[in-house]
Amino acid sequence: MDEPHADRPAPQLTDHARAEQQARRDREAAALRRNLLRRKAQARARADEADAAPTEPG
Repeated sequence: MDEPHADRPAPQLTDHARAEQQARRDREAAALRRNLLRRKAQARARADEADAAPTEPG
């Protein structure tokens, strides 16, 4: 299925708009990196708790 705007050229961004767009991408990338590091730290903490927890004989 063809996109309705497939025949239109991409809009021309001003230097200011291009800089704002790049700044947003940079902020999003930084947020994703922080989120990934936080999730990894949580996973390590859970793994450490599981290793440290005494096992009950069953």
